[in-house]
Amino acid sequence: MKRIAVSGRTGSYSCLAAFVLLLAAGCAAPPQATRLSDELPFEEAVAKATDGLVAQTQTLPAFLAKVESKLGKKGVVLDPMLDSATGQQTGATTLLENRVSERMTTKYDQFEVLPFRAANLSRAQYLLTGTMTRASTDRGRGGLLINLALTELKSGTVVAQASAIARSAGLDDTPLPYYRDSPILVKDKVIDGYVATSATRPGQRADSFYLERIAAATLINEATLLYNQERYQESLGQYRSALATPAGEQMRVLNGIYLTNVKLGRSAEAEQAFGKVVAFGIASNQLGVKFLFNPGSTEFWSDPKVSGSYQMWLRQIARESTASRACMNIVGHTSRTGSEQANDALSLQRAVYIRGKLAAEAPALGPKTKVTGMGFRENIVGSGSDNAVDALDRRVEFKIVPCS
Repeated sequence: MKRIAVSGRTGSYSCLAAFVLLLAAGCAAPPQATRLSDELPFEEAVAKATDGLVAQTQTLPAFLAKVESKLGKKGVVLDPMLDSATGQQTGATTLLENRVSERMTTKYDQFEVLPFRAANLSRAQYLLTGTMTRASTDRGRGGLLINLALTELKSGTVVAQASAIARSAGLDDTPLPYYRDSPILVKDKVIDGYVATSATRPGQRADSFYLERIAAATLINEATLLYNQERYQESLGQYRSALATPAGEQMRVLNGIYLTNVKLGRSAEAEQAFGKVVAFGIASNQLGVKFLFNPGSTEFWSDPKVSGSYQMWLRQIARESTASRACMNIVGHTSRTGSEQANDALSLQRAVYIRGKLAAEAPALGPKTKVTGMGFRENIVGSGSDNAVDALDRRVEFKIVPCS
């Protein structure tokens, strides 16, 4: 089943199931189960996970053998850490990677954490990845599961993996500018592979799809850093360089080319780029596009700075869906604000609204679509904040199914 998701203003799936599956990951040597009752203040949780990761390396042959560098340090490249539910970099994930990096380099003298650049992949022995996962429970939002993994670059084997549960209070979940500005859920098989690698038990192979694209990931990271610094022309050039590599056709790259063209005022190039984003999402069964609605309504957000591109997005979604001859189940979603009954009705109304907009662009899609309202039962973030943090919860999702 192929899926496209479009976000609306006011509630994808609960992270609880994925959270429970990941609880088997360890935080000591050997790894031990992490329980919800082990919740710690954030700084203590980061220290516990980092110390557990390092402890597992102390008996590895590479660390027992005579060191090669004059400083006796092992090179580690850190691929920027992510929120595993959304695939986004946020204020909280940035804090996590900074704290882990600081602890590894100040408390332990055997590590040198290197910038995530292509040139450092040949210098480093290990790759460090990390994720945060928010637990959603019947009582609301739970703690944060932190997963860290150290992968030997030469063999592709995870040599250490550690976890801890952190309290979520006071952490900044706001997406960094690239993800905040993104019209889509930037989560594809590469990101899924990153998340899986961070939870992989020691002695097992890291996700091959992710590792095979690690060189392209360094270029994507540099392009994203430039975007976040508002250096859009340089960022566009870097995204294009990433796209030109054998493994460069990724959602983050196509989305970056769209975003930078928007920032540079190149509307025709931006629309062409967005069409490629949609086509890639349909082909890979995974695309989420965020539309914001006025509160409690089926009207798009009134500020043209926010909603000015929506008609173009709809045009490209209709065009690419028609080209793929797709049949769709359009499912509305809301954030966790208000009653369940009200949100069920609102999510259905918004799905109907989007269906009408698409049919106006491509009448042939009308008989190929159905609508459903899910309210807030399939939230991805679940904060109920109705701001940039949970924009992915406020969506209309297209499930592309075989035509009957």
